[in-house]
Amino acid sequence: MPQGKPAGVRCVQLLPDYRCAIFGQPERPAFCGGLQPSSEMCGPDREYALRWLTDLERQTR
Repeated sequence: MPQGKPAGVRCVQLLPDYRCAIFGQPERPAFCGGLQPSSEMCGPDREYALRWLTDLERQTR
């Protein structure tokens, strides 16, 4: 996404199984590599993690 990814928009590199299609590749954006998951971020389940990421996107618009 050359112009960046707006909050709430699915990344074009996100595969149907929620893995990154360019993980480990040089073209992967620095932001993605810099995002380090934590227990606080991941929580007990996928829904919690998605809410956490949505809040993060909202805060950094």
